[in-house]
Amino acid sequence: MTIQQTVRRTLQGRVVSDRMNKTVTVLIERKVKHSVIGKILVRSKKYHAHVDNIEVLSGDIVQIEECAPISKTKSWRVMRVIEKA
Repeated sequence: MTIQQTVRRTLQGRVVSDRMNKTVTVLIERKVKHSVIGKILVRSKKYHAHVDNIEVLSGDIVQIEECAPISKTKSWRVMRVIEKA
């Protein structure tokens, strides 16, 4: 029998809010091509991510990883800080 390992999605984005306890809001921006016009558009989405023992401030670039739901809106965890603000 083999052990199946779950593949967790990771995203990279900018912290836009650090006012909550143990939670930050991360803005993820991705570029998509319009199907008809062909113009490159920027689509963005915000995720709430759990922070434990990592110093994260607003404006930092962080890497977040999908995890089991921690609360109603949190199912992502901050893995590391890529760039400080």
